[in-house]
Amino acid sequence: MKNLFSSAKLMAAVGLMSAAAISSVTPAQAAGDLLVAPTRVIFDGSRGAEVILNNVGSEEATYRITLELRRMGANGKLADVAREDADEKENAVLGAIRYAPRRVTLPPNQPQSIRLAVRGTEELADGEYRAHMMFRAIPKTPAATAAASQATGLSIQLIPIYGVTIPIIVRKGKLSATAAISNAKMLDDAGNKVLSFDLAREGSRSVYGEIRVTKAGTAEPVVFAKGIAVYPELESRKVYLPLQPQQAAALTGPVTIGYYRPAADGGGLMSEIKTVIQ
Repeated sequence: MKNLFSSAKLMAAVGLMSAAAISSVTPAQAAGDLLVAPTRVIFDGSRGAEVILNNVGSEEATYRITLELRRMGANGKLADVAREDADEKENAVLGAIRYAPRRVTLPPNQPQSIRLAVRGTEELADGEYRAHMMFRAIPKTPAATAAASQATGLSIQLIPIYGVTIPIIVRKGKLSATAAISNAKMLDDAGNKVLSFDLAREGSRSVYGEIRVTKAGTAEPVVFAKGIAVYPELESRKVYLPLQPQQAAALTGPVTIGYYRPAADGGGLMSEIKTVIQ
């Protein structure tokens, strides 16, 4: 079975002085020495918001901030969308979101706020719009070593460039959505156990929340996962949760799988099933 969880993308380009590899981290909002909060921004009638960056490393670092388009696939992964392939809603949200600054240099342990605003929403049709804000580290260019220059005249070095991506969501109108869980099972992924199930969405906006898997008589969830979303471009997606051996053993038999709103949104139950895991 193909590994389901290799989410980092690696791209390398070789030049005269250096080559770079880039990986995108989502939804964990930390990469390298950069921390980002909050993990998502929702404009629901509001006009302004802030995102705080913090360099927790020991050296000064520079970051470039861009807006990108991504669509969720049926496996829950987000795929990049080129600007020329953007649809009407995607182009509209890119035109509506304003932010500054677009490049920051942070000393160690120095926070920086990025100001966001939306404009021109009066012209948008009711619905949910989304772009993704990328915070990408800009590496310092290393000097070529004398030994490499003397031997070949060419120095090549791989430098990791880390990025954090968060969704920026714009909602207009009275929107609602419901969720449903089905088809839960345990899978084997190259010797590792995985809890798999379908998460369906119905309505005019995305759903977002936490998965809690419990056993009868146990107060604490056996499995707990944050940041599980289904975006409006999908009606249903697969969710894959990797399990530790003790979790896999504990899940065998009757379980309850619940999908809850985040505590910040009230924490209410959106969907629940009782099933038996083989």
